[in-house]
Amino acid sequence: MSAIERPLDAALQRLAETDVLLVALDFDGNISVHVDDPQAAGPLPEAAEAIEALSALNRTSVALVSGRAIDSLIAVSGAGDHILLAGSHGAEYRMEVGAPPLSLTADELADVERLGAILREVASRHPGTAVETKPAGHALHLRNADDDVALDAQHDVRRRVLASLPGVTARPGKDVEEFSVMAATKGDAIERIRAYVDASATFYSGDDVTDEDAFRALHDGDVGVKVGPGDTLAPFRVPAPTDMALVLTRLAELRAAFVRSR
Repeated sequence: MSAIERPLDAALQRLAETDVLLVALDFDGNISVHVDDPQAAGPLPEAAEAIEALSALNRTSVALVSGRAIDSLIAVSGAGDHILLAGSHGAEYRMEVGAPPLSLTADELADVERLGAILREVASRHPGTAVETKPAGHALHLRNADDDVALDAQHDVRRRVLASLPGVTARPGKDVEEFSVMAATKGDAIERIRAYVDASATFYSGDDVTDEDAFRALHDGDVGVKVGPGDTLAPFRVPAPTDMALVLTRLAELRAAFVRSR
């Protein structure tokens, strides 16, 4: 995509003139390309520059909303304290410096341990799969497994978890099967952050099926952008993270011009 398509550009122009703007972004596959090693991910330089420009503007807030745990999100994004964070699909938040970590009950902690044991056992029998530990659950990553191995692992882990822990929340995503003792979604995160900053309009972009909860939470006047292929509720779409960086750069330019004119 060499230029932003006219309908999306017109929507960005309208959005840039809102009173209080929230720019909320998924991380992996949105402002960072997918990589085989999740800890080797990082934001595209153009996207990072646009994020910093937006966050420096008056009455403008930027949030990263990710399936990653907060600690992992901070490590790969390099997000400073001026960037709001929602991790673990809305189970964790960093909106104030010194905010307490996620607190779970003894029963919830026990279920997290049981989840981990199940996923580690499944991963041990399916080469190329790997377990990611999060505060409220665990994820089985399938990206580095052969297709037939990944499919078998997917069916195996779903069957075993739902048989042993029927009350947990299952979140299938791109090349990942995630399970959590909390039912929070990225839509919950959008609602909470929107209220926290008192946003009059919100921009959200993401690439995964879990981002559909966030798109569903958008209001009239908000702008949602899907990155890549797949069914979506978002009214706009761009092909890849490099195109999203272009969109964010354009939004930063438009918002800066509006802020200067006030």
